[in-house]
Formats: sequence, C-alpha cells, structure tokens
Amino acid sequence: MATLLYRLGRFSFRRRRLTLAGWVLLLALFGVGAVTLSGPTTGAFSIPGTESSRAGEVLAEKFGAASDNAAARAVFTGPDLSGDALAGAVAALRKAPGVADVTEPVLAPDKQTAYVTVNYPVPVADVSIADREAMMAAGRSAAAPGTGVEFSGEVTRTVQESHAAEAIGIAVAALVLVITFGSLVAAGLPLVTALVGVGVGMLGIQIATGFFDLSSSTSALATMLGLAVGIDYALFVVSRYRHEIAVGHDGEEAAGRAAGTAGSAVVFAGLTVIIALVALSVTGIPFLTAMGVAAAGTVAVAVVVTLSLVPAVLGFAGMKILPRKHRANPRAVEHHGNVPFGERYARNVVRHRWLALTGSLVLLAAIAIPALDLRLALPDDSTAAEDSTQRKAYDQLAEGFGAGFNGPLIIVVEAATGAAARSAVQAEEIIRGLDDVVLVSDATTNAPGDTALLTVIPGSGATSEATKDLVHDIRAHTLAGATLSVTGTTAVNIDVSERLTGALIPYLSIVVGLAFILLMLVFRSLLVPLKATAGFLLSVAAAFGALVAVFQNGHLAGLIGLQSTGPIVSIMPIFLIGILFGLAMDYEVFLVTRTREDFVHGAGPDEAVISGMRHGARVVTAAALIMMSVFAGFILATDTIIKSLGFALAFGVAVDAFVVRMTIVPAVLSLFGRAAWWLPRWLDRLLPDVDVEGEKLTRQLAEQHAREHETEIPAAAA
Repeated sequence: MATLLYRLGRFSFRRRRLTLAGWVLLLALFGVGAVTLSGPTTGAFSIPGTESSRAGEVLAEKFGAASDNAAARAVFTGPDLSGDALAGAVAALRKAPGVADVTEPVLAPDKQTAYVTVNYPVPVADVSIADREAMMAAGRSAAAPGTGVEFSGEVTRTVQESHAAEAIGIAVAALVLVITFGSLVAAGLPLVTALVGVGVGMLGIQIATGFFDLSSSTSALATMLGLAVGIDYALFVVSRYRHEIAVGHDGEEAAGRAAGTAGSAVVFAGLTVIIALVALSVTGIPFLTAMGVAAAGTVAVAVVVTLSLVPAVLGFAGMKILPRKHRANPRAVEHHGNVPFGERYARNVVRHRWLALTGSLVLLAAIAIPALDLRLALPDDSTAAEDSTQRKAYDQLAEGFGAGFNGPLIIVVEAATGAAARSAVQAEEIIRGLDDVVLVSDATTNAPGDTALLTVIPGSGATSEATKDLVHDIRAHTLAGATLSVTGTTAVNIDVSERLTGALIPYLSIVVGLAFILLMLVFRSLLVPLKATAGFLLSVAAAFGALVAVFQNGHLAGLIGLQSTGPIVSIMPIFLIGILFGLAMDYEVFLVTRTREDFVHGAGPDEAVISGMRHGARVVTAAALIMMSVFAGFILATDTIIKSLGFALAFGVAVDAFVVRMTIVPAVLSLFGRAAWWLPRWLDRLLPDVDVEGEKLTRQLAEQHAREHETEIPAAAA
C-alpha cells in the first residue's frame, strides 16, 4: 500500500493542475446533484419491529390515523379561559395558511390553562417556515387581552444551523496550525483541503436525502467529523512533507514519501473511524445506521482528499510551506538545536512512570464516577431552552393538566371482529389498578369492532423512570383472546432508548475486538493492542462521566450555556464509543509506530518511547487541539444532540490524547520494557504484514538510491 500511495503522491504533485481541476469538477457535479435531487430531513425516531411501531401501524390501518401528518399545540394561559375567551384565537388559527383543522379547546380543571391541537394535512417536512410563523402569529394576535399563547410540537421546531460553531472551530484550528507550522501557507493548506472534503461530503448527504430518510442531525455530525479528521489528516501529511524537504528531497519526492508513510497511517486511521461508524448498522436501528454511513462517507472523502489533493496543493505552495526564515535553508526546520517539549515530557514520564500511571488512573476514575448514574432518553420539549415557546408550553400544560399530560400512552387492543369493545373494558380495568395512572379514557372502537384504543395519562413526565415502569407494567398484562399493545410518542421513545441501550454492549464488543486485531497487525505485539483498547475504554468512561455531570446533573452547565438538564440523549453513548474509538486509534498509531520503528532498529525500550514522543508529540498535540476546537465549537449549537455530542467528543479527545496516549501509554511501555513488543512466533507467521509506517517503502527507496549511486560512479570514472 505504501508504494501505491507513494506513486499517487508523486503523480498528484506532478499533475497538480489536473488533480485540482478534478476536485473542482467533482464539487460542481455534486452541487448540481444537491440542488436537483435533495429532499427533506426528519427529526423522527422510530425502530421497525418494536411493539410501539407495530401498534402505530395498526392505528393507521384500522383508524386511518394520519400519524405522519404535522400537528402543533397552542397553549393558552390566563385568569379565566371559560366561555368565549378563546373563540377569536381558535377562529384565527383555523384561517391560518396550510392548516387543515383545529380541535375544540380543552380546559384544565382550574380554567387557567387550555390548549387546542392544530392539524396539518402534510408531514412536518412539508410545512413551510412561512406557514408555521403565520400560524403562531395568528394565535398570538387574536388572543384575548391578558391571555398568553405558547406553542409546542415538532412543527414548531426548526433545525438550527451550526455555521457559527463551525466558524469558531475553524478559527481556533487555524491558530493552532499557524503556531505549529510557523507559516500561513502551511496553516491554510489543511483548512482548505478539509473544507473541500466537507463540501463534497455535505453535498453527497443532500443528494442522499432525496432517496433516503435521514435525520436532521446527520449533516451536523458529518460536518463535525469531516472537519476534524480532514484537518488532522492533512496536518500529518504536511508535517511529514516538511520533514522530507528538510532532509534534502525535492518537492515531488517529498510528496511521494509523505503520502507513502504518513499517508499509510492516514488510511489506517481513517479505516478505523469508517469501520466504527458503519458498524452502527449492527444495532438494526435505521436512523442510526443512516447517520453512521453518512458520517463514514464524509470521513472516506477526507482520506481521499488527503492522499490526492493535499500533495497537489503542496506543489502549488512550493517552499512557502516552510517558515520564511527557513526557506533558504530547509534543514533548519529539523535542526534548530532545542530539545522538543515532547522529548522532555517523555523523559519525565519514563523517570516517574509509576506516579504518572497511578495519578492518571485515579484522575480518570474520579471523572468517570458520575457515569454510574447515567440515564438515557430521547429529547422532547421538556429539554428545550427555558425561554423557548416549546418549553413554556410544555411547563404550562404540566402545571395545568399534570406532569404526565405531555407524555400520553396510546393503548391498542386487537381482538376478533366485534369483541374489541369487551376486551378494551378489561384493559381499562387492569390499567386503572396500576401505579402512576391519572386518567384512562373511554375506549374508541373501529367500525368492524376488531380494534379499540384508549389513552392513558401517567402521573409522571414522559422521560421519568415511573412512566417507563408503567409502560412495562401495561405490557406485562395479557388479555384472553386479545392483544394489548402500547404506542404513542412516549412509548416509541422508550423503545428506541431501550434498543439503543441493548445494542451498546454488542457494539462495544465489536469495536474493542476490532481495535485489538487491527493494532496487533500494526504493532506485532499483544500488550500494545491490549493497552490501547484499555486506554480507549478509560477515555470513554471519563467522557461519559463528564457528560453526565454537566448535561444530566447540571454541574458547570452555565459555562456552556446549557439552559436545561435531563437524561442523556439515547444515541449519545453508542455514537461516542464509535467516534472516540476511531480518534483514539489515530493517536495510538501516530505516536507508537515511531516507537516501534526505533525499537526494531536497536533502540532500548525507554529510548524508543522517548524517540516516539519526540517525533510525534508536537503533531499529535496540534491534532488533538484542532479536534477539540472543532468539536467544542458545536457546544454553541442549540440542538441538544449536537451540543452534548460536541462537548463529549471535545472532552473525550482531550482525555485520550493528553492523559491516555501521551502519559499512560509511555508509562506502560516503559514499565513492560521489551515484553511490550512480544508476539508468539506462530501468531507472527499467521498475521499479514501491514506496513503502516512505510518501512518497506523506505527500504526500497534506499536500495534504489544505492543502485543509482553505484551506476553513477562507473559512469563518472569512464
């Protein structure tokens, strides 16, 4: 692989105009495709095959329920809403553009809170922003004096763009790159190429929305990952290119060697991220699979951009890739006389390895403790910002009608023709006797009499443990000659959360097993992959602990603008595991490969560790700071999923890069010495030889250079 990438790097450098034109053309084609083929995204979460999904399909079939059509609630509050106080507002809502009908007002017992349901004849994605705003304006303008109006429901929400978050992350990344390289050109190159990769990836996702149902969070996740890995991968190649220039190679040869060595590591690192994301499909959850595949596609584009476009842009940059003071003498980049910080840090870690190891483990254990209290749920209006109309409407309904009013359960009873009503009465009696039940409505039966439905109002909120227990209690009961099912938004969210939780251990097993095998192939060792995967688990545990402490328990929430706390979004753990796995393996590869290379060539175990840190710590530090800044920028987003994912990834990367990879890893390698690189001979013979650092390529080029030199000497003598 290294030889192929070496040739690709030289070709891209030599034919840089052709390479650049190819990428520009690809961007243009994807842009046209996005404009002509894109479709709407969705914010709905569902899992085919669960009880709630099947019961929802029964409702649609037996009652003609248009469950996919948009709806909103207008919530009114005032000193007295009885009589004609709401007539004007209801009439105005019925005349709002696009509205199909508005239900009659439902009044709370205290007559100070009421609501109506505004129904649309189309799905949420087809309700325009203008129609939504017109509906809300109509309700507010026609309300009686002294009456407050707030709105809730998915139709009232809009997908928040994260351009500000992206811009902040890019700005910080640019600053880190300038400090790392000391050249504006070198700093700008990874940014430009990363933006090209993200652009292609985003346009590809827009095209995919015309053919598949993608979550509204898909683009944000892909952008977050695409920017982070795109900048980092280009950083590794540019850094290696500058090294090759410094040791005396011309531009084309340096580009080829950088692509063959650092590029090989980029391919491996990218594959780990891609595999971890695509492996989300094992959960059997469609929206999670779609998000993972879309993000994996963007990462794949970032890898291809790094291997082809980066060498081409290096050709355009020429010697401007170096600091101005070093352009006349490129060797000064490598030989500046100062002992690198990475070497000084590594020597301290090796000297105090027991203290470094135990101190790091105690720190990570303390951070991870809150994860023991992890609670999972899907977001609803209760997790919206406190000053939002959705949160105000949610709180007003809870105060007027009870906490469980916002999370009603729909009970579906299926029986023989004509027997559903009798079975529904039995179901009603059973449910009334359960804990945490406030109200059970009278049964509604369809015309053939084979299906009935009841509405149950719990005493607790939709995301509470009590409501979850109530759903399980209802499902635990059976009816003679009939089927009892629970559906509705609350039940769907519970099913999704439980499926995600159940998939977590199998997915973690796949990821950890994959990490062990891949790292064993790369490092020809048993301890190194074991240490790497254990370190990854430490990083994940610490990230979970910090996530729970801030987003669930509310500690330091004000520092990141978090206005409400609650259970962690259900998709967070599995995404966090997948993404952190890939990133952790990136740092492991870029730090430990040089250590292994020096050890194989005769260096002592401790000196090999120090050498690996001397050559890799600066680049890995810059890469980690860039990833942290890109992820941290998304903390500014208002969407709960994106905000919490940005925080967790930024924190997880910081822990993994600086505590695990740059402290625990060198301490453990130093403690085990030569035993760290032991691999049984029989296993070594079975494993294929993966040349991640391009050692074979370097040896081939050295032999080729020697043959050319031998040929030149006789020719000169003649």
